[in-house]
Amino acid sequence: MKKIMSWLMLAVTVSVAMLGVFAQPTQAATDDSLARVQEKGTLVMGTSPDYPPYEFLVNRGGKERVVGMDVDIAKKIAKDLGVKLVIKQMDFDSLLVALETNKVDMVISGMSPTAARKKSVDFSNVYYKGGQSIIINKADKGLYKDRTSFQNKAMGAQTGSIQFNLGKKQIKGSNMKGLAKISDLILALKSHKVEGVIMETPSAQAYVDNDPDLAMINGKFSLGSGENDTAIGFKKGSTSLVNEVNKSVDQINKQKLTKTYLKHAGTYMKTNTKNTSMWHYTSYFVKGVEYTLLITVIGVIFGILLGVLFALMRLSKIKLIHFLGVAYIEFVRGTPLMIQVMFVYFGIGLFINIPALIAGIIAVSLNSAAYVAEIIRGGINSVAKGQTEAARSLGLSQQQTFVSVIFPQALKNIWPALGNEFVSLIKESSIVSIIGVTDLIYQLKAVQTATYKGVIPIVVAMVIYFVMTFSLSKVLNHYERKMKHDA
Repeated sequence: MKKIMSWLMLAVTVSVAMLGVFAQPTQAATDDSLARVQEKGTLVMGTSPDYPPYEFLVNRGGKERVVGMDVDIAKKIAKDLGVKLVIKQMDFDSLLVALETNKVDMVISGMSPTAARKKSVDFSNVYYKGGQSIIINKADKGLYKDRTSFQNKAMGAQTGSIQFNLGKKQIKGSNMKGLAKISDLILALKSHKVEGVIMETPSAQAYVDNDPDLAMINGKFSLGSGENDTAIGFKKGSTSLVNEVNKSVDQINKQKLTKTYLKHAGTYMKTNTKNTSMWHYTSYFVKGVEYTLLITVIGVIFGILLGVLFALMRLSKIKLIHFLGVAYIEFVRGTPLMIQVMFVYFGIGLFINIPALIAGIIAVSLNSAAYVAEIIRGGINSVAKGQTEAARSLGLSQQQTFVSVIFPQALKNIWPALGNEFVSLIKESSIVSIIGVTDLIYQLKAVQTATYKGVIPIVVAMVIYFVMTFSLSKVLNHYERKMKHDA
């Protein structure tokens, strides 16, 4: 085992080094960022649509759309470039990774061009100056005046945001809690997990205007260069694209179009809150179920096929094949599924542009295969050796013995464990939401953002997951009883 781990560590080290080499652009490389966008005819915008009025989701005719001030700005930029706008949704803390790995051409998501970010990201000219406020429960309005009132208190902010850093540095003794979605932060505030949520003033105002239980106070933060500004992020070295986009940004600033865009976003927000019943958002949950089941079914099929292969490799007497089987199983089982999903989407994405859904399916399938392999190996080992000897004495070949004698008996033994893996896969597939796959968890977050409700969408999603897993369990139990009856 020590030798195996040594080989695995060496493989990981070499892989990371190679990725680092390939990921870094050479100094001699020419800047073709603008030409690349014009050639493909699309401008891909990365955003986290949970930050009204910058970007958020609305339900129109049963279909969800990303709207907001940032979307209107992106549309103008795309129009000026003569290309089509494509919007990719993902968590805020995944946006810069997507930019680095060429999953998106630009990031417009209420992002501040801080000095730290400028080291790895090119920014456009500033298109909006906001401010930093703190959302609190309305009942606590008399307790807090500004950031100094929150000393030694639990505070919330979006993971990877400037607000998180401001709270950490400028609120003494604060216990900062970072979450990926603003809707989760608001829920944490209402359930008193945090005392306040730091947010840009326009977004804070949007949540307060649509929720009578919330209030907003001026944080009075000491803001450095870029910490009060909003700009568009580009991959480092995209000078030609940045220069061209700046022409549009300068026009937006000159004509003060952000006021028009904010007003336009406000009309969507008013419409969004006219009907906040869960029934109105049925299409969101249906779409989430469709994607969850699609990922699960494909994951089960490839998980079984690859699981059988890796189980046989681990049982092989050929040392190299045995080593490869053990290495794969131990490595996959020893790393979190979230990391695997991100590696397939962003890491392999450095070389091959894999869509988020396909990347999610691949990661879930490969992860499931490792666990299925161990289940199958255990089932094969549970079959008495006398069965193999009896089959071979009757003239059956090794392959015939496995297919006709060993595997059918092993399948009966492992069916409960295999069924449990399938049920778990329905729940574990929810992790793909971090790369923007619109599964049930992703749609849950979308409904929370659109309705400004935190708990009810969670209850609905929980019931849906229970119905799916309980139904599958009943089907699997039926076949288990049938196998015992036929035995």
